[in-house]
Amino acid sequence: MKNKNLSGYDELFRQLEEKTALTEDEKARIPQFFESKNLEKKQYLLRQGDYCKNLAFVAKGALKSYTLDDKGQEHISLLAWEGWWVSDFKSFIAEEKAILAIDAIEDSEVLLISRSNYEALLEEIPSMERYFRILYQNSLVTKDRRLISSNTYTAEEKYLHLLKMYPFISQRIPQNLIASYLGLTPETISRIKKNLVE
Repeated sequence: MKNKNLSGYDELFRQLEEKTALTEDEKARIPQFFESKNLEKKQYLLRQGDYCKNLAFVAKGALKSYTLDDKGQEHISLLAWEGWWVSDFKSFIAEEKAILAIDAIEDSEVLLISRSNYEALLEEIPSMERYFRILYQNSLVTKDRRLISSNTYTAEEKYLHLLKMYPFISQRIPQNLIASYLGLTPETISRIKKNLVE
């Protein structure tokens, strides 16, 4: 196994141990499947139209995944911070060109796992198969809830729900990105915040 600085893996192990049991041997072997990468603020992890060659676990910082429309406007599909995974999963699995772009909102550290290492990890450490199964189930639930929120909640309800789920978000994520994620304008967010203060 390559000698790696494991400090960047602390968050990964914490997340793994919340969902599955790992032996000390498994814990020692897991880092060999990953590569650590540091991103500066606004640096791309993936560009739209490239091939997504890795799944990325956010060990530190925050990233966003999004599409760009014909006018160059961003439409954010995911905000990801410590403990979250981010990728264009269809591009990763099907080896198709990515429709998503991913870049760093803050200086960040991500742990990257390639397709071949991902398959080897699942085969060699069965508990990781359970971990990813739980992860994908939770992802489906989250997407369903977001769709319901998008279709039925008022703008204020969407914003308040997001704050309830992630109380720190307004301190870390710029207002225009939160607005894009919620399908709102920055002006709408400003109005909601003003009404809440009053």
